[in-house]
Amino acid sequence: MSFKRPAVINIGLERFAETFRRTGVRFIQLDWRPPACPKELTEKLEELAGSAKTARANDEALKRLNTSEPVLFDVLRASEAVEGLNGKVLCHAGPPVSWEKMCGPMRGAMAGACVYEGWAPDTRKAFDILAGGEIRFSPCHHHNAVGPMAGVLSPSMYVWAVKNRSFGNTAFCSLNEGLGKVLRFGACSEEVIERLRWMQNILGPALGRAVRSAKDGINVSNITAQALQMGDECHNRNVAATGILLKELTPLILRTEKETSLVGDIFDFIASNPHFYLNLSMAACKASADSILGLENSTILSAMARNGTEIGIRVAGCAEKWFTAPAGMPEGLFFAGFSSADANPDIGDSTISEVAGIGGFAMAAAPAIVKFVGGTPSDALRYTKEMGLITHGRSTRFQIPQLDFAGTPTGIDILKVLEKGISPVINTGIAHKEPGIGQVGAGLLRAPFECFSKALEEMEIS
Repeated sequence: MSFKRPAVINIGLERFAETFRRTGVRFIQLDWRPPACPKELTEKLEELAGSAKTARANDEALKRLNTSEPVLFDVLRASEAVEGLNGKVLCHAGPPVSWEKMCGPMRGAMAGACVYEGWAPDTRKAFDILAGGEIRFSPCHHHNAVGPMAGVLSPSMYVWAVKNRSFGNTAFCSLNEGLGKVLRFGACSEEVIERLRWMQNILGPALGRAVRSAKDGINVSNITAQALQMGDECHNRNVAATGILLKELTPLILRTEKETSLVGDIFDFIASNPHFYLNLSMAACKASADSILGLENSTILSAMARNGTEIGIRVAGCAEKWFTAPAGMPEGLFFAGFSSADANPDIGDSTISEVAGIGGFAMAAAPAIVKFVGGTPSDALRYTKEMGLITHGRSTRFQIPQLDFAGTPTGIDILKVLEKGISPVINTGIAHKEPGIGQVGAGLLRAPFECFSKALEEMEIS
């Protein structure tokens, strides 16, 4: 009598199987995780998951995300474009946060913005003014806007203005400054302020004239779709997308910029910043995601954002309410001279990318991203496949060549997150925990289940 060679079955955590892999033992990896839903909410989760109303609402949410058409139509001063951003008001990333609870990099960015706006002569005085309550703080998301990292948006800054042609709503995001010592990472030195003023006086107006000259605007989704075919995931890797955008802008700038001596500086600035497209992409993702805001009975996320202290999510069926938990700590790669001891907890509105089906959910399209955030190309592929388990469907526009041109996982469903025990993956930049220093690395982390449990508790079928 002969017997087949036995195999070990490893359930759940793959690291338990490493010994088998190293020693050549035959094993089967079973991808299973215990549900993340609290026991007291299990019955409610089953009720919502089995509801025809929820299913129809989520189908509609996915349809809206897939049929949204975000188009860049202008670049203009934030005080002219963003409702409520006038006077001494500063917008920031993530859910609401008070000065007392703000993290170091956000405080640094706020202080830099005060000096930039002329509200304070230097950062030391700016900290006093900010602590005294003279300046009002408000989340970017409350103004149809988003901002990367600290996300500070002040009245004099220029913003990308993107309209969702399918649904008529508009979204905004600031212009990207570059990497390293920049305001969004909490740096606030004189060189940071000088760069912001050049962007206000030269770059912003030039881009505005150029974009307004485009007959039908610039279709942002088309750029993202092309970039995914070229190795970007359009959150932490925007090399191809920035190149495509520059190609779109070049003839427009050459036709509209009368000060020819400035053209070279403008092109140099954009071409030297591989993340220049990020902020435009974020505005487009916000314009798409807002199309489902307030959609009754839908359990799909319309926003996910972090302020460096807390992470918050918004669920379509709960309108503008935030469900928060403490912000997590990214794990990844650090610049020379820095380590995890220097890192601030996760921060920024850029997770609107994942909400719209790109970024961490499209990592399979960008295997080179692991050189920036850590891991291996196979990890990038695995993350995208895993995210497909917690989304309502696939994008009909954003496709991944490495997965036979399958659409990116789209429509994060809180029910699937809690049922499967799989939390959304986030790839992100890492800011120094102290104000004034800037970016120190990039990495990965997961959104905490606590946000999703709070949202489930609030959900009701209407």
